Amino acid sequence: MFFRNNINTLDEWARKKDRKPLVLRGARQVGKTTLVKLFAKKYNHFLYYNLEETKDKNIFKKNVQFSELIDAIFYERNLQKNFTSTLLFIDEIQNVPNAIQQLRYFYEETPEFHVIAAGSLLEMVLNENISFPVGRVSFLKIMPFSFSEFLLAKEETLNINLLNNIPIANYAHEKLTKLFYTYSLIGGMPEIIQQFVESNDLIQLNSIYENLIISYLDDVEKYAKNTSERRIIRFLIKNSFAYAGNRIKFIGFANSNYKSKEVSETFTILEKTNILKLVYPITQEKPPLISDFKKMPRLQLLDTGLVNYFAGVQQEIFESKNILDVYKGRIAEHIVAQELDTVFPSLLKNIHFWVREKRQSSAEVDFVIPYKNQIIPIEVKSGKSGKLRSLHQFMDQCPHKYAVRVYNSNFSIIKTKTISGKSFYLMNLPFYLVHKIKEYLEYFTNEQFTLNKT
Repeated sequence: MFFRNNINTLDEWARKKDRKPLVLRGARQVGKTTLVKLFAKKYNHFLYYNLEETKDKNIFKKNVQFSELIDAIFYERNLQKNFTSTLLFIDEIQNVPNAIQQLRYFYEETPEFHVIAAGSLLEMVLNENISFPVGRVSFLKIMPFSFSEFLLAKEETLNINLLNNIPIANYAHEKLTKLFYTYSLIGGMPEIIQQFVESNDLIQLNSIYENLIISYLDDVEKYAKNTSERRIIRFLIKNSFAYAGNRIKFIGFANSNYKSKEVSETFTILEKTNILKLVYPITQEKPPLISDFKKMPRLQLLDTGLVNYFAGVQQEIFESKNILDVYKGRIAEHIVAQELDTVFPSLLKNIHFWVREKRQSSAEVDFVIPYKNQIIPIEVKSGKSGKLRSLHQFMDQCPHKYAVRVYNSNFSIIKTKTISGKSFYLMNLPFYLVHKIKEYLEYFTNEQFTLNKT
């Protein structure tokens, strides 16, 4: 069991006075169960109920008083009732909708009880008749391993310590770049990380990638309404990897004959599984971030390692000296998006990108993120600062002077100008620092620092 950064979040949850039952959300196989079992070591007692198991399921299916349910939960595990030193984990809770409703009573009647629930396909069973008890539960999004967690799994203590120093020392660049390339190649699925750490053998990972996708196909197809919907689900899952990081059209997706409505509705189903998501652009340079759903979305898959395997670009990444050269730069952008998702893990908000679509001045900035009531543009590019034309167009319109380029070289900050002459500061951030972007933005936007560098 490798350490996950979410352990710290669980610690904060456990210390809250007004603690609510916590629901973990995320795709299958991202490590929700393992995370809770690791966290459970902090408790005297751990009550684990997996609602895929008939015996465990029946306890929660019974229509009984809540007090009787509590008694049964402890009785089945031969434990005396003790709320304050016991963690209850209800896994695969989507299999018993009644258990979802019962979460409210854990908050209202036994608030001292530490209760966590999880389910891989929760969104698939939620509708107007079955929903989470509003205001009675908290949520936590669980993602694949981030780069920092990958380093922890590999016990890269020296590099972890170096990354905590801001700004980072340039002498660490080559080693950290190699480590990030390895992470970009294999991705962050926990089983993949574990196998790689144990064997350091890339070939052995291929069967795991295969099995992961087969399990996703089998899971999602259970919720298809008919044969036609099942066929489209299978088609989209198999073909989405080749379009990862691209803006897509629903009509004729992947050279199919499916109609726009069919593809759109099926993508909505797949978004509920957290296997993929559609990221829509914004068109403004000031907050708030408002997605423009009339424009083409960008397709983001759960994990870049899965994309590499199923898009057939593993060998290209392995042989490349610059990840920006692989797959027209799409893998570089995709892994940056994955890292940004771990930094901003909101269930309601996606990362965004910016577009200006005009006949004579179309532009697109890879990512924009909120920071201190500002929108910070991020470009994933290898070119000179003067060739970042889309970034320049954004900076000409925005009210601040800070921009970020993610690239393949050392960390630096430069003062530059847009094509039209506006001065701004460009922070050049190597890929291995994306997970630290909040800390670096604090360093970057520090007014005293900026003035000293002027």
